[in-house]
Amino acid sequence: MYSQLKEDIITASQTIGIDKIGFASAAPFTHLKTSLEEQKAAGHTSGFEHPNIEERINPDMIFDQPQSIISIALAYPTRLTKKAESIPGERRGSFARASWGIDYHDILKERLGNLISFIQERCEDDETITFKPMVDTGELIDVAVAQRAGLGFIGKNGLLITEEFGSYVYLGEIITNIPFEPDTPIKSKCGDCTRCIDLCPTDALLGDGRMNAKRCLSYQTQTKDMMPLEYRDKIRTVIYGCDICQQVCPYNKGKDFHIHPEMEPDPESVTPLLTPMLTMSNKEFKSQFGALAGSWRGKKPLQRNAIIALANAKQTSAIPKLLEVIENDVRPVIRATAIWAVADLIPTNNPEILHYFKELQTNEKDTDMQNELQHAIQTIEAK
Repeated sequence: MYSQLKEDIITASQTIGIDKIGFASAAPFTHLKTSLEEQKAAGHTSGFEHPNIEERINPDMIFDQPQSIISIALAYPTRLTKKAESIPGERRGSFARASWGIDYHDILKERLGNLISFIQERCEDDETITFKPMVDTGELIDVAVAQRAGLGFIGKNGLLITEEFGSYVYLGEIITNIPFEPDTPIKSKCGDCTRCIDLCPTDALLGDGRMNAKRCLSYQTQTKDMMPLEYRDKIRTVIYGCDICQQVCPYNKGKDFHIHPEMEPDPESVTPLLTPMLTMSNKEFKSQFGALAGSWRGKKPLQRNAIIALANAKQTSAIPKLLEVIENDVRPVIRATAIWAVADLIPTNNPEILHYFKELQTNEKDTDMQNELQHAIQTIEAK
């Protein structure tokens, strides 16, 4: 009965800006339960996931009488068509590719809304049809739905890998009570390849499609507290996200699609100058980064990451600005990170800075500040 509707939806999806579409049953994802429980018990979850495991694997707990799930994928670009201006002596940071262009949550919501409107128009005589759209902030696990719907397979890095676009896709889904014929799931095609596992700089990938999310550099760039020392040099000059496990994947070789204008990145936003970020106002932050998905955690994490990136880039010209931050910023995390960066950047033992840090140490009550001051003093004295 719904076979023609399914074909019409597939055709319509191509006209409303959906690159891949598939249909899955709404049966529980029972096979994921043990793994999810193990990950949570091991402390491998990020805390950004939906907290209720039962709701993550049982569509019938979040939707009345689900019959099908429509899964969609949109391909995003991986290369800049235009680079930001190079300024002598100033280094730039970068955002991971998934944060280029307008926030993908907004793009997916718009596409899902248009798809639902199309279906409603075709089924206007049936008022019993219902829908629940969601993106990665919803209950279900996007990659599990997409894999079941035949959009691609789940790689050893835990990402969905499509034949056409590799893993450079945004995913969304719609639960509905329409009983569509499901498509065929795709099994893993990673074979013996372990490039993503071998080249992950923090050993976050566990080898079976799961990860210790707290060791993932993408997670580390999104935290709001002090970044642990072991991760600081590993983020290099990336101030949001991490693309390494995608960049090294053979299925992503040569993949670069510029299909959707709203996904085209602004070079000044996705590769920003680092030094100006240290003292930017909330208004300036919103103007430059507000449209990006990478702005969702606010200004502080990105400023902290920019400080770390300056140290990793060895931009010694930033030392005066970092000292200003230490003196004037009211946020302990930013001040403490700047202290670490200054100690890392100065080429030799600097008595003046050493004296300044020791003076700060005598009056400082914040734990993060005390820890970084102690570390910085030891670092400078060893030079």
